Amino acid sequence: MLSTYHYPKFEYRQPPEMRDVREGRHPVVVVGAGPVGLCAAIDLAQQGTPVVVLDDDDTVSVGSRGVCYARRALEVLDRLGCGEDMVRKGVTWNVGRTYFRLEEVYNFNLSPEPDHRRPGMINLQQYYLEEFLVRRAQALENIDLRWKNEVVAVAPQDDAVRLAVETPDGAYTLHADWLIAADGVHSTVRHLLGLEMEGRVFQDRFLIADVVMKADFPAERRFWFDPPFHPRQSALLHRQADNVWRIDFQLGWNVDPEEEKKPGRVIPRIKAMLGEEREFELEWVSVYTFQCRRMREFRHGRVLFVGDAAHQVSPFGARGANSGIQDTDNLVWKLRLVMAGRAPEALLDTYSEERCFAADENLMNSTRSTDFITPKSAASRNFRNAVLGLARHHPFARALVNSGRLSVPAILTASRLNTPDGDAFRGDMVPGAPMDDAPIADAAGGDEWLLGVLGEHFRLLHFADDAGRLDAAAVRSFAALADAPLPVEAVVVAHSGAAPRGLRTVLDVKGRAAQRLDARPGTTYLVRPDQHVAARWRKLNVDFVRRALARATCNA
Repeated sequence: MLSTYHYPKFEYRQPPEMRDVREGRHPVVVVGAGPVGLCAAIDLAQQGTPVVVLDDDDTVSVGSRGVCYARRALEVLDRLGCGEDMVRKGVTWNVGRTYFRLEEVYNFNLSPEPDHRRPGMINLQQYYLEEFLVRRAQALENIDLRWKNEVVAVAPQDDAVRLAVETPDGAYTLHADWLIAADGVHSTVRHLLGLEMEGRVFQDRFLIADVVMKADFPAERRFWFDPPFHPRQSALLHRQADNVWRIDFQLGWNVDPEEEKKPGRVIPRIKAMLGEEREFELEWVSVYTFQCRRMREFRHGRVLFVGDAAHQVSPFGARGANSGIQDTDNLVWKLRLVMAGRAPEALLDTYSEERCFAADENLMNSTRSTDFITPKSAASRNFRNAVLGLARHHPFARALVNSGRLSVPAILTASRLNTPDGDAFRGDMVPGAPMDDAPIADAAGGDEWLLGVLGEHFRLLHFADDAGRLDAAAVRSFAALADAPLPVEAVVVAHSGAAPRGLRTVLDVKGRAAQRLDARPGTTYLVRPDQHVAARWRKLNVDFVRRALARATCNA
């Protein structure tokens, strides 16, 4: 048990299939009630899809585990109703510092620009995130959370997936039209289907120690190479909620993990780092190894793999939970359209394509970080130390310092769902990029944020100077798109005025939306339900929008 957190126990209830002595059939079953599985279930349920969630446990994760949550993940969690809870409880930070021995050689700022709703990163123990997500799921009537329900067999069929489930009351069977496997790196579903992950295991071990203490250290990420308190190895310090501090120590490969977790081994390391006079209590200790692996494909018929069940990266860079949350953000809108008959199943293949690309990007960055942090030869170590020494005085060397490239969202420029630019644009909001947020105001002057008005559906952003002076042709085009088989709601982003005929208008009060999207009057963006740019034009053309929408849903 932890001194700073009380673990909830979630109630087991006998499944209805056992009471009715029948095999239940459900539109979607999610296996795994961790952060990724719960995000998938909440996203589906918010949009009207009933979901059954199966988990073999009855509480949240043990220990802090995932700690760092990046801006993009927080933006997804905002849409799921948990972002504000996360930011309120978590520790906000934007600055990271890297030291060689005791001298700072590199630092970065995750939010160099103002006017973003969410910080570059927050730190929060994973059990809090899971608890917030469980609360949100319990508030949605069409989520059936089943604790102490362990999947023991999986049988794919032509139009469903058959599951055998063990409970404290015995076994039962149910069918899922679609199965989302979110059951972690040791995925039972993956194992039962005979599927593997491929990749690399790094021969090094790291100690995690969660320490409770009162300290006035700034809320920054601090990473040391070869510090005097832990010579020839590396160390990391992060602040979490409840005065809990995460400390990571590189141990090397030839150590006994069980011995290293004992207080007699852990406490002297911490005292060497913090000083003999610092008072602290051990909260949680673990030892882990690095692995960078993924499945070849994330879709296998009607079984869809997300999060650690699909891919695994080293923890440096905070790429695990952040990428898993983005998996569900990519998957759910596609699954929803396929289930509604508005898109072919080929759209689900693009989930695997896009998120395999994102996983490869994460694996590449994670592998490079790990190679830099844990050099495996004298030559590699000499190169690493030379880079660190040069970085003190030379900007070119700072770009080579790699203490964990932090999680950023994938820019899906090669996706077949994109419509390539036909007009000239500047900036980063290319087709395939996640939309940048910006402060806006509603027609009455109330504060809002751009991502908040995009919601969970395709949206058309149309920029105007005065929304009240839109030409009649544009208004007719918006009406036609709203009445299409796959409706698209237009949002007019203007400096002043209100659009006619009930069109939603928001005001770009600081000009940030136009700046970040390189927009001028007439500029139009088609945005996917996961808030990635699908297409953009300098002038509205309803036929172009229809073709781009068909392409973005595999209906072309």
